[in-house]
Amino acid sequence: MKKIDIIALWVFATVSAQAQQISQFVDKSWKEVYRPSAPIINNLVHTTLEAKFDYNRSCMYGKVWLTLHPHFYSTDSLTLDAKGMDIKQVALFKDGSLKNLKFNYVDSLTLHIQLDKIYTKDEKYIIYIDYISKPNELRQKGSAAIQDAKGLYFINPKGEEDKPTQIWTQGETESNSTWCPTIDKPNQKTTQEIYMTVPDKYVTLSNGLLISQQKNNDGTRTDYWKMDLPHAPYLMFMGAGEYAIIKDSYNNKEVNYYVEKPYESMARQIFGKTPEMIRCFSVLTGVKFPWPKYDQMVARDYVSGAMENTTATLHQEQAQQNARQLIDQNRWEDVISHELFHQWFGDLVTCESWSNITLNESFATYGEILWREYKYGKESAQEHFYHDLQAYLESNSEHKNLVRFYYADKEDLFDNVSYPKGGCILHMLRYVVGDSAFFKSLNLYLNTNKFKSAEAHQLRLAFEEVTGQDLNWFFNQWYYGNGHPKLDIHYTYDSIEGRINVHVKQMQESKKIFYLPFAIDVYDQNQIKRYNVVLNKLEQVFSLPASQQYDLVNVDADKYLVCAKEDHKSLYHYMYQYKNGKNYIDKIEALEYFDEHLNDPLVRNVLIQALQDKNYLLRIKALKIFQKEEKITLQEENLIYTIAKKDPYRLVRASAIDVLSNMDKKTYKSFFSNATKDSSYTVAGYSLKALMFIDKTAAFRLAKTLKIDAKDQLEETIEIVKIVNKTDNDFEATIKAYQQLELEDKIEQTRAFIYYLSVVKNTEKLKKGLSTIFEFRDMTKHKSPHVQALINEELKLLIKLKKRLQKGANNDAQIEYIKTQLVV
Repeated sequence: MKKIDIIALWVFATVSAQAQQISQFVDKSWKEVYRPSAPIINNLVHTTLEAKFDYNRSCMYGKVWLTLHPHFYSTDSLTLDAKGMDIKQVALFKDGSLKNLKFNYVDSLTLHIQLDKIYTKDEKYIIYIDYISKPNELRQKGSAAIQDAKGLYFINPKGEEDKPTQIWTQGETESNSTWCPTIDKPNQKTTQEIYMTVPDKYVTLSNGLLISQQKNNDGTRTDYWKMDLPHAPYLMFMGAGEYAIIKDSYNNKEVNYYVEKPYESMARQIFGKTPEMIRCFSVLTGVKFPWPKYDQMVARDYVSGAMENTTATLHQEQAQQNARQLIDQNRWEDVISHELFHQWFGDLVTCESWSNITLNESFATYGEILWREYKYGKESAQEHFYHDLQAYLESNSEHKNLVRFYYADKEDLFDNVSYPKGGCILHMLRYVVGDSAFFKSLNLYLNTNKFKSAEAHQLRLAFEEVTGQDLNWFFNQWYYGNGHPKLDIHYTYDSIEGRINVHVKQMQESKKIFYLPFAIDVYDQNQIKRYNVVLNKLEQVFSLPASQQYDLVNVDADKYLVCAKEDHKSLYHYMYQYKNGKNYIDKIEALEYFDEHLNDPLVRNVLIQALQDKNYLLRIKALKIFQKEEKITLQEENLIYTIAKKDPYRLVRASAIDVLSNMDKKTYKSFFSNATKDSSYTVAGYSLKALMFIDKTAAFRLAKTLKIDAKDQLEETIEIVKIVNKTDNDFEATIKAYQQLELEDKIEQTRAFIYYLSVVKNTEKLKKGLSTIFEFRDMTKHKSPHVQALINEELKLLIKLKKRLQKGANNDAQIEYIKTQLVV
């Protein structure tokens, strides 16, 4: 599962934080409830399903044959997960005949079956169930990663909407039992056969291989899909609809892409690196792709980012991109690599309980980094690691263990600990044991536990067997513990001894002492000397030989520690680090320091170099620093203008245009107008926005022609241009529309509402609009400081917009009022 945050900061900070506050402040009983792995009384062996779909009623008529046997202890009963179904018949299937069995289905969630006798662990039996699945009548809670949990989805089933008709399923965490009675736990494994009957015009997709297709007399077709290798029930999948199928392959195995027909010509540009990704992960793990084929399908109205159904990954519709979107970058490539790595970590070996979801999601998240390194080099991998690390550090999740046996709801585990922090921890483990041992350990873990379920201790045991080391210290600290070190780093020079003293203090509030092995590189007299050290106290001093004119002391030289750092280097040392540091994060750390010291002319000189860095991401980072700067020299402006016109990367050009837009110079009006015709939506969008600040009426006229083909940044900007061309006469309609939005929609539309308030001239109306935003901020009793900070940033933006969009207007009183609402 790939969690996609479309409005990442707002959604996470508001929805997730408030949900946690409600559970933590209202009901803390979950903290006393240990969540064990599901007890295994009966083992699933095989599932045979016949599925027929009623598009008018949005239901499925199902018949299922489940082959099982007792796990160890003999038993005369069976309990299945079967959510919200009409159960027509439950019977024992034996020798081609059915024998009805007694069952209890009072709660419509679990089906309790009395078997015909006591079965031993060596006796298999087959249960037959005739039922109707009614997913639209089922209401189950989703999560931050998975918005809904009804399992089976009918999209535009009657053809009444302007979208394709589709059927697709979503099983994680335990939702496949809404359409197929099963033991819906991750520590079960089953092979399967699925017969899907659909209108003949549709294609189907399921796990395993398509064995046959049979046309029926009523205009339908029955497709038979067979999965010979066992996998967890939540990974079972069905999909159907009108799709173009683009065929690809890897080592004589089919690798196909199911996309809507308008995107047929772009499918290879979106998904075409998949065979190379399979090769990458096969080589790194030493385990060949374990399944008979690999398909990827795109779904409308999908409830998450993507899902790693075995051999049949499902992606949300944002995966489909046209040529103009792909000019910037394939924004879905990380998701594609994430879901593919799941075919090893999550599908081949599955977490035995949701408490151990790190064995699925942390690995898939790290798979994104491994693919980046394999395909694009170390700097790309380091950039992604740094991005993930910041996502965790900013999430206020330090109270959560990576492996969690206490939680309010299993859905809560799909968070910034299981995903980015867990991936960063694997990256750290790789550095601790070394590359060769890391990948050899993964190979052992996969081969030892293939087609089984596992817990984090089994990962530890694989690493210990390969390395010959006791790694309990690492797993207890990072897997079964919480938080991260907060390091404060100072330097003093001992001229008598000729040594630099590196003072490192662990500042985390918990006072927990982290054991941290890392390297310190000393750059001195054109040489780099490495010192491997271990921090195992709250405060330590590392004394290292160096001349008094040393150039740099680089703590955590490989930049792999999962930690927050306050590093008190001098400006000179940060300048040296930017120019001579060995990796991407060295330069990012220096740029972040420069961001806080823009008044120093030496910093400005280095930033000019950063604008010309060979890494386009660093050029963007430098431009973002200039974007916040009000005073830009003529030399800087000319360079930024050149970048805006000529940089080979469209995203860099767009960032440069955004900087130029801050100057509100009419001399750029023609350039911005022409750039709105760029083939990149991002460049066109930022150019239209820049034009808006110079001449919002002209931008409004231009937006009317641009909206014919507008997506992403251009589409967003067109909406903003429309908003800022409204007047006070539109106030009541605008505020009413904002007030009536649902929570998540209001999160998305707050920025747009801020843009509208920036052109409101009546002060009382402005105050009323702001009060509505504050009601949204204060909607829960226990306010989130994170949300307050976000609202604060919106107010700061509003002040800037007031100055830029109401030039010459006497709005000082409004601006002063907004300032009084800022939280200090």
